[in-house]
Amino acid sequence: MEYSRDDLMEARRQIGSTLHKLRETVKTLRGKENPERYKAQITLAERRIRAFELANGLIERELERM
Repeated sequence: MEYSRDDLMEARRQIGSTLHKLRETVKTLRGKENPERYKAQITLAERRIRAFELANGLIERELERM
């Protein structure tokens, strides 16, 4: 499937925004009184962060190829 440069740049912008929110969520959950209580939510957010970082890297690579 082919994507335009504008499509890729917008996707990168949206991923960046989501990454920022996820990182803030992890900070907030770890800062809670009993962070062990939120272990599942922290793990899920961290896995999503890794997935979005991977996607962002692939988008960057595709933009460089254009």
